[in-house]
Amino acid sequence: MSKRIGLYPRVRVEGGGTGAVSQAGAVLLAETVRKSGLDIAISGVLAPWRKPRAVHDPGKVLLDVALGVALGGDCLADVAMLRAEPDVFGPVASDPTVSRLIDALAAAGPKALTAIRSARAEVRSRVWGAGRANGPAADGQVIVDMDGVLVLAHSEKQDATATWKKTFGHHPLVAFVDHGQAGSGEPVAALLRPGNAGSNTASDHITTTQLALAQLPRHLRRDRQTLIRTDSAGGTHAFLDWLSRRGRWLSYSVGMTITDTIHQAVLKIPKKAWTPAYDAGGTERPGAWVAEITDMPDLSTWPKGMRLREHSPQRPGPAG
Repeated sequence: MSKRIGLYPRVRVEGGGTGAVSQAGAVLLAETVRKSGLDIAISGVLAPWRKPRAVHDPGKVLLDVALGVALGGDCLADVAMLRAEPDVFGPVASDPTVSRLIDALAAAGPKALTAIRSARAEVRSRVWGAGRANGPAADGQVIVDMDGVLVLAHSEKQDATATWKKTFGHHPLVAFVDHGQAGSGEPVAALLRPGNAGSNTASDHITTTQLALAQLPRHLRRDRQTLIRTDSAGGTHAFLDWLSRRGRWLSYSVGMTITDTIHQAVLKIPKKAWTPAYDAGGTERPGAWVAEITDMPDLSTWPKGMRLREHSPQRPGPAG
């Protein structure tokens, strides 16, 4: 049975019945939306896009699309999966209604995106606060990982182009908050890019970092409580200069391209200089070693105080 609270029904399972529903796994997502207040927050910020006498709330329509994607859908029409179970997901808009809302939000551009992002940030801050010791920033620091991903397209969709892996599609840059070994990554930002977007584009890394920081509670944006991590794609002068700019107060850890100079410096590290590598939880990683080579390559053109470390799956270096 279900009872309507907020934009989604509150579903309760009772024994003795004979009825069965499809897509029941999405009930957990809908309940999370309801419990966190995301439905009310999204509904509030999208109120300007609700037409007079409209039957469907724009916030509910947008969340239904998100649920449809989570259930495996790949187009707007896949909200039909939810429409088939009104007792579980409540009233679901028709395909034309969904399309009209998406067109309206797209036409609004940054105004609509800012509204949606503000609602997400508000709810995220509330949920993290409720999590307390179990939150991703319980130890006073939050880690944001950024990486580019390839999203394949099987037709000529907008911005779909050939990728560097000789496939066809998109190359968005995404940011996730690391929840440690006990959890997974929490998506906080994504920058849509065509498939031929470069990996070392500093401006894209800066924009994605700004979007990610805007999703974090304000107290985590100072005193170096936020660590930005990227692979070697983020190892550019422009991006590191932006991260280390005075007054920004961010920590960072980025990968560096192994040049011949760095390679030769690594080969000269004595075995006694290598120490075991540890994961974020302080557990030693079997067969992994780390050494610092800051004094060997010339780092004068990089941010002041930058340190260069080499990770290896084995203990390399000359004898000694």
